Amino acid sequence: MIGTYTEFDSQRWVNEPNKSVERTEFARDRARVMHSSALRRLGVKTQVMEAGQEDFPRTRLTHSLEVAQVGRELGSALGCDPDLVDTACLSHDLGHPPFGHNGETALNELAKDIGGFEGNAQSFRLLTRLEPKAVSPATGPRPGQTIGLNLTRASLDAASKYPWTKQPGEVKFGVYEDDADVFAWVREGVTGTTSCFEAQVMDWSDDVSYCVHDIEDAVFAGHVNIDILKSSTGRSEVVEVAQKWYGTDFAKAELDAALIRVSSLPSWPASFDGTMRSLGELKNLTSTLIGRFCIAAQQATQAEYGQRPLTRYQASLVVPDEARYEVTALKALAARFVMNRAGADEMYSRQRQQIQDLVEFLNQDPEANLDRFHTNLWLDAGSSDAKFRVVIDQVAALTDVSLVQWHQRSCT
Repeated sequence: MIGTYTEFDSQRWVNEPNKSVERTEFARDRARVMHSSALRRLGVKTQVMEAGQEDFPRTRLTHSLEVAQVGRELGSALGCDPDLVDTACLSHDLGHPPFGHNGETALNELAKDIGGFEGNAQSFRLLTRLEPKAVSPATGPRPGQTIGLNLTRASLDAASKYPWTKQPGEVKFGVYEDDADVFAWVREGVTGTTSCFEAQVMDWSDDVSYCVHDIEDAVFAGHVNIDILKSSTGRSEVVEVAQKWYGTDFAKAELDAALIRVSSLPSWPASFDGTMRSLGELKNLTSTLIGRFCIAAQQATQAEYGQRPLTRYQASLVVPDEARYEVTALKALAARFVMNRAGADEMYSRQRQQIQDLVEFLNQDPEANLDRFHTNLWLDAGSSDAKFRVVIDQVAALTDVSLVQWHQRSCT
């Protein structure tokens, strides 16, 4: 390990001796996530475009791998352990259900009486309960139960984008009440809801990768015209979506200025026709933007804290307003022309209905309808709420393709 990490940071909820003296505890964490079934399933889960329909667009898996590459380099430049940041980035979307945020909305509505559903809380649940790897001994926490991947305290903290349980009026949260025991252990010694430095690096890397690569996918698919930002009308549509989705704290004039800045970069292509040359220009744009946003955060953070290694709760990532506006504006560009594209509402409605149908079918006779893994969890659950949470877990674990297959077999 590099930087100022301690034995406390590398502790696991249940102690497991390291089989290799050459491998750090954080490298061990990264390997566990990399080999997890939850990570594999992301290969057939929607990022923005529906998974399994086209070869070019990102899936949740390729997005997570790209976030990990961005985060590893940015974190390393700032003094974080690269394997620790890599682990957090690979883990950040593990809990996302079929059909992306649309599926998350559907499951949240269905689970409203048991604490709701949130992809980040589901990621924490997978890491600490559902991903089969470690079992707690009779004298340990949750005696005899699976405790997920049993990652180190620092890795679980770094993977927690929203380190709090559900609060009144809060849409986002990172922990279900069911998992508050291990969460309290992870946050031992931490007051408030501030995320650790590595989690902030992961979060920024996610935003950067999300906005840049979604634009690349959208241009390739023909949903975004590369010169749309040359038009004040086109920009105003994007600005409107940015304020609706990300809040009116983002001022219209500054959002418009951000769109003008990025579209005026020398690397912004004049056109796109799908040829090798235009694909190369598009890829060069993504590279330029990632570098622009990461270097801005790196330089601003080092200007604030100096060149020393920055880890855990010793610093906060500093992101200049210009960079934050540009990233938000590009996220809104994808939202306007991809998520809100013609015909999308009909698709979203169909997806939500499929999820609702399947949850209702499984819940009619869970012991007969769940897979073996979730049937066992359902039988062990101690209350009706806990049993219904297992049904939600089952559906959340499915991929886009497997959910449609389950629906066709069971609900049609």
